[in-house]
Amino acid sequence: MKNYPTPTKFRSGDEVIVIAGRDIGKKGTLREIVRNKNKAIVTGINIVKKHTKPNPEMGVTGGVVEQEAAISLSNLAIWNPKTKAKDKIAYSVDKDGKKVRLFKTDGVEIK
Repeated sequence: MKNYPTPTKFRSGDEVIVIAGRDIGKKGTLREIVRNKNKAIVTGINIVKKHTKPNPEMGVTGGVVEQEAAISLSNLAIWNPKTKAKDKIAYSVDKDGKKVRLFKTDGVEIK
């Protein structure tokens, strides 16, 4: 069975909050979206330890490295800084005819 990417309203650079899982309640910035797996990499969230082999040709020293692992998009919600709470994303068309993203609770455009 293949994993097909589902459409997402998130974009790289969005401020998000974790709503489920080990890091519940933590906030971070969306760094990358892995579309074919429906996951995202968020700065400071889902930190895992990875054991790396040394590679002298590339200048990599071996050891245990901490890095961010992907987290499911269903465990994330966008953070509204005005209301200081999680929020949903709505769409609207502005006066120039462009489609814009809005916070659902207060209707402010997401930058």
